[in-house]
Amino acid sequence: MSIPEENKIDSQINDDFLESSLDEPISQTILRDVKMIGRKFKRVLIFRGEKNLLNNWDLWGPLIVCLILSVILSSKAADEQTQLIFAGVFVIIWFGAGVVTVNALLLGGKVSFFQSVCVLGYSLFPLVISAVFSIFFRHIIARTVFVLVGFVWSVTASLGFISPLIPKNKKTLALYPVFLFYFTISWLILVQ
Repeated sequence: MSIPEENKIDSQINDDFLESSLDEPISQTILRDVKMIGRKFKRVLIFRGEKNLLNNWDLWGPLIVCLILSVILSSKAADEQTQLIFAGVFVIIWFGAGVVTVNALLLGGKVSFFQSVCVLGYSLFPLVISAVFSIFFRHIIARTVFVLVGFVWSVTASLGFISPLIPKNKKTLALYPVFLFYFTISWLILVQ
């Protein structure tokens, strides 16, 4: 009894999928995920690259960015306030990203909730760089310049992703909260 040709093809596709995703070592899976996170950071930093990069959204990069920013901002606090500031920054970032995302969805945006949170999280990376520079440059003018550059960079990066997904007649209503979200984070970095 012979197997029809199309069943052989389906079987081969399924075998290839199972072999590539289930039978690979954990180190390869982690390396693949780290490379994907790196490509997304690169996309945010240089404003070009793969256009469909967000079809494969993840929350690992935004979580890493959020944790780094929370640690940086809480490191300069008094000992009794460290945990409070860490938790506050963490909640502000995730709650703010959620509010901005829900606003975009209510205005008719064509983006999934987690895609938008992913974009907003990855776009925080320039502000993390600004926060790192703020640790070493304590002069207020230098810090202001670094934070301002990070703010503009973050807003520009996120608008590049989100703007095409919002209806034209509602762009201002959808993009103002994005601006406000990054302004709030920038202010936290500046006053640390």
